[in-house]
Amino acid sequence: MSHIICEYSAGHVIKSYSPNLMVHPYLYSSRTVPKDEKVDTIFERIEGILSRVHVIVVGPGLGRDELILKLTEKIIYRAKEMKMPIVIDADGLYLIQQNVNIIKGYEHAILTPNVVEFNRLEDAVGQKSESNPDDACMHLARNLGVVIVQKGREDRISNGEETIKCDIEGTKKRVSGQGDTLSGTMSTFLAWKLAYQNKLWEHPDEFKDKELMLLAAYGACAVTRYAAQLTFKEKYRAMVTSDISSNIGSAYNTLFE
Repeated sequence: MSHIICEYSAGHVIKSYSPNLMVHPYLYSSRTVPKDEKVDTIFERIEGILSRVHVIVVGPGLGRDELILKLTEKIIYRAKEMKMPIVIDADGLYLIQQNVNIIKGYEHAILTPNVVEFNRLEDAVGQKSESNPDDACMHLARNLGVVIVQKGREDRISNGEETIKCDIEGTKKRVSGQGDTLSGTMSTFLAWKLAYQNKLWEHPDEFKDKELMLLAAYGACAVTRYAAQLTFKEKYRAMVTSDISSNIGSAYNTLFE
């Protein structure tokens, strides 16, 4: 079940994408907020949604409006209090670049920067660029105290102690918005992580939390890359991001089932 918390004027547009989405247009921008509406009142409505979900994704489509970012910061802090897994991408990373303390030290968070966003996060924590990409990813994860997924020709995933790579062949055409597919898929794997830890099925306790965070991130990278590969074989240069969704199930089935 996907709950979308969005800016007020975007609600009808997002709902028209699919009847499967539960849309909550509770966010206001500095331009659309009613004169008498207070930040705490807006947040109270959002807080009710947080109690109904297992994982949150912060960033895709967010924008950089001052009021929306202020509300987003409150959402992250509340999710941390609830010990909820958080995936941060896109404009969510912009928010973290402005104040790394929002997420610093929260081991249940995964940040998914591209090359440019990765460099900006390095600057935000005062980390010098390194010639060895594996070391750079590990050091950033260690400095922030989160899991970093450095997207690129191959995806590097680090929790600050261990770094793994996902080099499954992807698409020959990198489409804008593919990171949103990754974020959504990652949230699903993190929800399964919680199901595993809550023993919704019988299993031996094989994996620790830090290992599960890495595995969830790897699973999402693998599925997204393989689904993009399948999509390119179908659509070639005409493929767009939304085409990838139809191959998520096939990718998961091939890689994991």
